[in-house]
Amino acid sequence: MPELPKTLEDAIVQAQEATQAALADGYTRLQVELLFPELKPMPVAQQFLPMFEKYGSQLKIFFTDAGGAALAQRDWADVQFQISDIGGGRTTTQSKIHPDDRIFLFIAPTSVEVVQLEKLCQEIGDRPLVILNPRMEEAGAVGIGYAARQTRQRFISTIESCYYLRPIFEEAAVFRCYPGVWEVWTQTNGEYQKITELPNKPSGDELDTILMKGQPQTPGEIAPTNIFRSLQRFLRALKN
Repeated sequence: MPELPKTLEDAIVQAQEATQAALADGYTRLQVELLFPELKPMPVAQQFLPMFEKYGSQLKIFFTDAGGAALAQRDWADVQFQISDIGGGRTTTQSKIHPDDRIFLFIAPTSVEVVQLEKLCQEIGDRPLVILNPRMEEAGAVGIGYAARQTRQRFISTIESCYYLRPIFEEAAVFRCYPGVWEVWTQTNGEYQKITELPNKPSGDELDTILMKGQPQTPGEIAPTNIFRSLQRFLRALKN
């Protein structure tokens, strides 16, 4: 089974492999989450994209708005895939999904776009889609009414989380790499060790309980101590 990655680049490779495995097993709505607060979506998307090269122009990538799509079209001028935006307000979805589109990638959608996102996904139907680093579950999201919150929860429940990596205060991590189960790792004596496995994503209360108990059950499974230091170095490099 995959171990906690050493670097962000390792995590992206794991995410690509987990996505490919889930697609091969017939999943059509997938989600990849690398939950680092300072992480910018474009560099991650650029490293994640090579797994879709075989689809060429049949891949359609959606950004949250027209501005993000325009920046991507400028920076990715030589690519074969299509670039669009989720849109909203008076924007219709009718022209955004075409019969020749084969697979879809949504980059960092937020709670604000969730209603429009659900409409697009209904139009996509059974064709596969991947949501990369969504921000649909952010607490206190602005502009989200009760109906939109219900839509968000309904929509999220239809998605399979095939890759998930969330550090917790640089001392613990929640990890899932399809087809593996959910795992919680903590730092013990300077090394990261897996302390539990779960069939489903732990809630906040469940995670608190696990971390309070927190003695490693599988001491042989140890990840290098440099994982979060490496990730922080990568994030600092992106700012330069």
